[in-house]
Amino acid sequence: MTFEELYDAPYEINKLFVQFQPIYGDMYVANINAGFGLEVNYYMKDKMDFRVAARKVYSKQFDMSRDLAEKNSVFTLERSGITNTPRVYGQVEFGGTYHFKDFEKDSETTMYLYKKSYKGDKWASRVPKQADIPSKVRKIYGARLGGIFYSTSTDLKRALDKQDLSAADLLTEDGANDLASVITADGSSVEDASLFANVDAAGLYVGGSMAWIRNVAVEFDNKYQPGVDDLILTAYADLLITPFMHVQNVRYTHREDNNDLSDYIFDTNVVGTSKVGFRIGLDGKFNRTLSWGYGAEIGSKPTLKGRGGYALIKISFPIYSTNLNYKVEAFGK
Repeated sequence: MTFEELYDAPYEINKLFVQFQPIYGDMYVANINAGFGLEVNYYMKDKMDFRVAARKVYSKQFDMSRDLAEKNSVFTLERSGITNTPRVYGQVEFGGTYHFKDFEKDSETTMYLYKKSYKGDKWASRVPKQADIPSKVRKIYGARLGGIFYSTSTDLKRALDKQDLSAADLLTEDGANDLASVITADGSSVEDASLFANVDAAGLYVGGSMAWIRNVAVEFDNKYQPGVDDLILTAYADLLITPFMHVQNVRYTHREDNNDLSDYIFDTNVVGTSKVGFRIGLDGKFNRTLSWGYGAEIGSKPTLKGRGGYALIKISFPIYSTNLNYKVEAFGK
């Protein structure tokens, strides 16, 4: 097999990538959720790259804790109950990666040999031939730093159970009442019902990454289609630190016999929080004007103690990218 190299230039990648993520799934202990997102990456030569990302749930049916909280709300205009409004899940990140080591080395990439005649069943039933093609690979060792913000509703009762606490440990500001003593309209104790709280957090992430970039294309003989390997693959590990974390107090509205409403606020300060977490992840995309990408993370988010574990997958399609160079050469007639 012979081939002709069309290009092999891992440093000549596009600068700007805009990724629409039509689906992500977050198996988050505190709140299983699914939705959509948007991510933007910008590569500044071989010195730094920047990233902004946001994601949000489709609807309350894909926001499990919020959905359960609304279904288990016991307050109506005719009776007493808990009146907290469950928070919609959402997360925003922004940050950058400094390339403290960015270099190129000789390597090999494997390409599958494909002909137009292999379409359909012929390709599905065929064990494809492979060719190892000499190519360059660009490696980047980076230091990451950025900000992270998120809001979510969560099952407070499970968090209390995990910390050997109960609704009896949530007291009013004057300490005169505890949440376990509250009786709902149907005569049961709030302690026996579902309890939910909202968590808002703001902080930063700091960590390291390693990226592999190939950008090579060759043309084969024997009528095989040209082969391309233009994958940008990044592995990373971060420490998540959120010094600003707020757990909303539980508000109970009581309707008096004369129909007047009285509000009681039960303090959640007794509930333990974990303001430090971690994650490891992998992102992949391609150096093309229009393409697709993928990503996955696993780790523990800063939140109520014992409720931080999560595993995340996300798909990006479409991804639009450009080198932001719109100059063309002009020649006189």
